[in-house]
Amino acid sequence: MGKYLKSPYLEILVMVGILVLSYVGIGLVSAGLEPPPGGMSGMAIFGILLGSFFLSFGIALLAVMGGIGGGVLFTPILLAFTSVDSLIVRATGLVVAMFSGLISTGPFMRRGLANLKICILAATAYGIGAFVGAQGALLVAEHLGALGEGLVRLALGLIILSLAGYFVFGGQKIEWPEVKQVDPFTAKLKLTQPYYEASLNKVVEYKVTRAWLLAMVVVGVGMLSGFFGLGAGWAIVPALNLVMAVPLKVAAACSGVLLGMGDCVALWPYLLSGAIIPLFAAPWLVGQVLGGLVGAYILMRVKAGFIRILLIGVMVFTSYGLITKALSVMKVMPEPPVWVTGLVFAVILVSVLVKLSGWSRRSKTA
Repeated sequence: MGKYLKSPYLEILVMVGILVLSYVGIGLVSAGLEPPPGGMSGMAIFGILLGSFFLSFGIALLAVMGGIGGGVLFTPILLAFTSVDSLIVRATGLVVAMFSGLISTGPFMRRGLANLKICILAATAYGIGAFVGAQGALLVAEHLGALGEGLVRLALGLIILSLAGYFVFGGQKIEWPEVKQVDPFTAKLKLTQPYYEASLNKVVEYKVTRAWLLAMVVVGVGMLSGFFGLGAGWAIVPALNLVMAVPLKVAAACSGVLLGMGDCVALWPYLLSGAIIPLFAAPWLVGQVLGGLVGAYILMRVKAGFIRILLIGVMVFTSYGLITKALSVMKVMPEPPVWVTGLVFAVILVSVLVKLSGWSRRSKTA
């Protein structure tokens, strides 16, 4: 039994488990969303809640192991493969992203890894952008109707496809950026804060720069997050690291903290419009917590290359679902037959397996 908890068997078990959980979850949610003429039964409601938990658990597993926020996968998957209203999905996606950030805030702050001054600066810019983005989402839903639903899904599909390309082709991150000169504006803010680096067994002091440029970039990221209901960790970490020269580990810690702060602002327009349904959001939050804990445990035992390949496959298939659903909602094309979707899924799955087998051989010979 012990050998099945080691590579490559563990990676295969994780992949199959995530696929089964996601399939069952989507099936239960989709079945429950089609109530009979007499109204939605108690079993249908229970099916939606149970399916939401399964799907959230699988998403959290993959998100934590891939180092991205759960909202990055939650919102696209639900918009691609269910008929839940996009406004409700995006509002719940922000709740998921905010809750994921709040869970990580305590440990990061207690360890001194998250720089509170940088978090406040970035959260202010992020909150402004996220609030504007959320207001834009409400305006699109109010005035564009079905066309707006289609455009949101189409734009999100292209964003997720671009994000998959980002994972394929890299995206440079520097663990210890070198700052040659600090601009006057950043120097006046006094943003630096030393922290204890356990891997080096010493206290590390670092410099940061271009705080004004970071604020501009984060406003744009916040607008995307607020409009689409996405977590923004995938963009915040590179922005802090490459624009402001924050050490990579500090940037990752700050990302979780500021998302927990900034997404609170974006939630207000959705909350006032009635798009947040507590009964719908609750199982997603529980699934995120439990899935995140299990994912963190598994992460210590699986290889990072496996997670990266699996994440790319999920993003590509989700992009296909978003784009085809958008085109069918806008009546540009009919919804693709089940066999076509199954064929696309099979091609992506085979490609992932081939890539994994090649990666596994390379890791054994390395």
